[in-house]
Amino acid sequence: MKNNNLNLVERVKAPTPKWFKIVRAIGITLTAVGGAILTAPVAIPATIVTVAGYLVLGGTIATAVAQTAIQAEESNNTENKDETKNAEKP
Repeated sequence: MKNNNLNLVERVKAPTPKWFKIVRAIGITLTAVGGAILTAPVAIPATIVTVAGYLVLGGTIATAVAQTAIQAEESNNTENKDETKNAEKP
């Protein structure tokens, strides 16, 4: 499979599946919420600050993993079926 030989830059630039686009959006949202809580100009209890730190960490990891997911190439079986169908048409 060609996708196994991609470097990091090629992998990030490759098309992302729909499910991982959703995961990436959720990760970005979690990171933004956690960052907003951490940078709030008011005194916040330590527990909430700790949870915000975990939100930033989890959101960052989810975003990075989702961004590096790539769409798999179609298998040769589906390509062969398409070629057979096209060959049968007059």
